[in-house]
Amino acid sequence: MKITVKLFAIFRNDRFKIEDRDYPNETTVGDVLTSLDIDGPELGVALINGRHVTKETVVTEGQTLALFPKVGGG
Repeated sequence: MKITVKLFAIFRNDRFKIEDRDYPNETTVGDVLTSLDIDGPELGVALINGRHVTKETVVTEGQTLALFPKVGGG
């Protein structure tokens, strides 16, 4: 199945900004993170079509997954 993946902030380093990617059916947000070599604890927010989701959420054909890292500061 094909989904659109959007990366933000430091997740774009040595990766991409937006890309259509192929994944097997029943792929979860966590599986996408693994395929991009992003550690789960680095994830701040994941959105599918603008709605907050967890790493266990299954992504389906045609959806857009946006991944934001945790933000630090002080």
